[in-house]
Amino acid sequence: MPALKAELAVKTPADRNPGKPWRQGAPVVQAPEATPGAAIRIGYARCSTVGQELQSQLDMLARADCNRVFSEKISSRVKERPELEKALTLAREIKTAAPHQPVILTVVEMKRLARNAAELMTLSSSLQVDGIQLELLSGPLTGVYDPNGAGAIVFAVLAVASEVEREGIREKTLEGLDTAARKGNVGGRPSVMDDDKLAVARARYAKGESVTAIAKALGVHRATLYRHLAD
Repeated sequence: MPALKAELAVKTPADRNPGKPWRQGAPVVQAPEATPGAAIRIGYARCSTVGQELQSQLDMLARADCNRVFSEKISSRVKERPELEKALTLAREIKTAAPHQPVILTVVEMKRLARNAAELMTLSSSLQVDGIQLELLSGPLTGVYDPNGAGAIVFAVLAVASEVEREGIREKTLEGLDTAARKGNVGGRPSVMDDDKLAVARARYAKGESVTAIAKALGVHRATLYRHLAD
């Protein structure tokens, strides 16, 4: 032991020499608890179709100082939304690594997250378990909500409100289609082939002109022309 002591250059405190009675040393100073830093925001943006634009959502998330943003163009009817799962996974990983660190899932509006109230409540439960907050950037309930305590009630209200809004839009759409049908109009995308174009196409086709040439002249796709000529 003396050799090891010399090698390690361990200094013996003055009150710890052999033969001296043991006395309580200075109390150990407890390290302060970790102080939470600034909240980490994980942004998520979604629109339903390729024709819709995401940029307005992305701009709002950027102004909200999101540390990372996930976005996708996918219908809310699709159950699996890969980018949303990535956002939630990252939020959980950060919260697991730093439990005292506030982590917020930020979206422009509630309907970007789920199809109906049931899905929203499932998401709420998941956020509650993981200790992740939710932030809405627009709408009557704009703000940051903790899915615990009173925040859980807000989550429930948001879910029901979103469901009611969705059903209202669906009902108005169906009423509009019904009214149009009564007037002889059929909802949906107008056909690129009308009766005049079809008559011209059939006449030129009967004279031996190729479908490719006719389709190009009429400004329609070959598959569309083939389908109408076969009817």
